Amino acid sequence: MSGTVGAGVRGYWITWAALLAITVVMLWLDGADVSRGLLLTILLAAMTVKATLIAGHFMHLWHERPGLILTVVAGLFLMGAILYALIVPDALRIHDMTAGQ
Repeated sequence: MSGTVGAGVRGYWITWAALLAITVVMLWLDGADVSRGLLLTILLAAMTVKATLIAGHFMHLWHERPGLILTVVAGLFLMGAILYALIVPDALRIHDMTAGQ
């Protein structure tokens, strides 16, 4: 039984280290001389990987049925789309207001 607990804790530390490494790379890229499009693409991919690691390991979704995983992922994407749709009009309005200054 203790072997299972040790393996579980080890998995948490490995996941934590991977998340830390991805975060450090993201911070380094922010200061690097990289084109904006490439930077955004890499950052979005890294954030997706981090979200997958967190959901899979810390929320224990690795061991769930595919239907539950699909429900959680679809809910997250739906909420992201709703927030995007609600925020973008205000962001564009503010951008237009400050563009003339």
